[in-house]
Parts: sequence; C-alpha cells; structure tokens
Amino acid sequence: MSPFSDELSRHGWRRADPLRRPVLFVNPRSGGGAAARARIAERARERGIEAAILAPGQNLAALAQAAAASGADALGMAGGDGSLAVVAAAAAGHGLPFVCVPAGTRNHFALDVGVDRRDLAGALDAFTDGAERRIDVAEVNGRMFLNNVSLGIYGDAVRRPGYRDAKVRTLVETAEQVLGPSARAPELRLVDDTGREHDHLAVVLVSNNPYALERPLVQGTRPALGTGQLGIVILDVPDDSPLPPGRAWSAPHFEVSAPVPVHAGVDGEPMDLSPPLRFTILPAALRVRISSRHPGASPSARFALPGPPRRA
Repeated sequence: MSPFSDELSRHGWRRADPLRRPVLFVNPRSGGGAAARARIAERARERGIEAAILAPGQNLAALAQAAAASGADALGMAGGDGSLAVVAAAAAGHGLPFVCVPAGTRNHFALDVGVDRRDLAGALDAFTDGAERRIDVAEVNGRMFLNNVSLGIYGDAVRRPGYRDAKVRTLVETAEQVLGPSARAPELRLVDDTGREHDHLAVVLVSNNPYALERPLVQGTRPALGTGQLGIVILDVPDDSPLPPGRAWSAPHFEVSAPVPVHAGVDGEPMDLSPPLRFTILPAALRVRISSRHPGASPSARFALPGPPRRA
C-alpha cells in the first residue's frame, strides 16, 4: 500500500477502504481504442476487478444499474466523458464509489478530478489502493452530467458527422452559420444574474462547478468540484448594443427556455432537451475514488498563479 500524501489530504481525499466486488465497464472503441491498447480489461481482472467489455448496441445505463443492484460495491468506467456520466449516475443512485479510467479522447472529467490522464493502467489502482472523496454533480431535466451542457453553436456542432474527427473545423463552420449575416441563432432565452434578459444567444455553457476563466494558464479546467454551484457562461450574437456580449456567473439553479426542443451537447454527447431546461447542482452527491498516486486536483487548483485574479 502506497503512502498517503499530504497533497491528497489537502484537497479533501482520504484513504479508501478495501473493496469486495468492484465492477469496471470498458468501452473498447472510446479514444480510438485506448482501453484495448492499454489492456485495461485484462489488467483489471489481474487485480480481481470484474471487467465487462461493452459490445455495440448494449445499454450501458441498464448494465450499470444491474451491476449495482446485484451486489457490486464500486462501479468504474473506462471510456469517454459521456460514458463516465452514465455509470457515475448509477453509482450515485446506489451510494457506491465511482472510478474513472481515462480512456476517452479528451478526458475532461479525469483532468478536473485529479486523475493522471497519461496513466490508464495506474488509474485501476483506485480500486485496490485508492483515495476517496465526495464531489458535486449536476442535472439538466433530471439527467446527470459531470462536466457541462453546451447549447447554441456547440450544441449544433456535436450533432454533425465530422465533429469528433475535426472538432475545430466543425465548430467554425457552425459558428459561421449561427453568427453570419443571414444566420438564425437557436431561440434560447434566459435571465442572467443581474436580471438582464437574453434572447439572441450564440453560446450557453452550464457546468458542474465553474471553470477557471481568469487564469490564462489554467483556463478550461475547474479549480473545485465541491462549491455547490453551477458555472454559467453565455455569449450573445454580436449586435449594435453597447452592453457586453458575454457574461459568466454561478448559481445553484438555472433555467433556459425555448419554443422547441434544444440541440445540446451533454458531456460531449449530442441529444435533444425539451424546454424549459432546468439545471441544478447536487452537492456532494457522488463518491469518487482515484489512485493514491495521482494528483487529486485539477491544474487550476494545483498551479493557480499568485496574486489577485484578473477580470475575465
């Protein structure tokens, strides 16, 4: 058993108790086959972890619920952020610890929870020699997410066939259609924290805890996953108004209205959400385990610059 670091304790982790019957789901197609290349299923079984390799068409949510109901004492997922959220929802619903093995393309959740994204095999140590803490999760219309829900440009872009292979180009093409002279932006409406109404929005990003926006070196990560707050960032379609086109704030609840179902990216997965879109934070709702040798915090928590933050 490895020594437990002061750094993990400082970020709220404690040594985890041994597990009796952990179950790991493995998506062999995520991240271009990252789990298969790292032999994650085989290495898990060597550690006494039950490993279930997903076949095309299987219902991951049903499998995770069945594993929890049949006596698993921890659930893990080796895959991308969308798959992680599905298994994490089952773990949270049954009060079980959740283990993230970063076998996706971007692995945003792993970065922010403090898993070393370069150490897939080492992430399995969360089951056998791990640290545990509770973190917040968020919901939109009752569906749990770990990272964020994106509406507007991104919500439309994730539905396009070429998105996963050419994300930047697809986003630019979508932005041209949404922001161009003859464009029609998604009909999203909301009221910000100052009471100002917005009804011509290009981007709405709602995250499970706020992102670091004021520190240039750590932008795009969340310094904490236990603030009990949603992070909200909006960008209006450019017009002649003297008011700032963008705003960021935090709140425990948030609502977006629309006349028709809304295209969204939920932890990177495309789906339609029926209005009104009701977002809420669920404080400390998920038990998470990581390897006791992993960082245990995101870059924005570990490498924050000294001095007061600059305004975003």
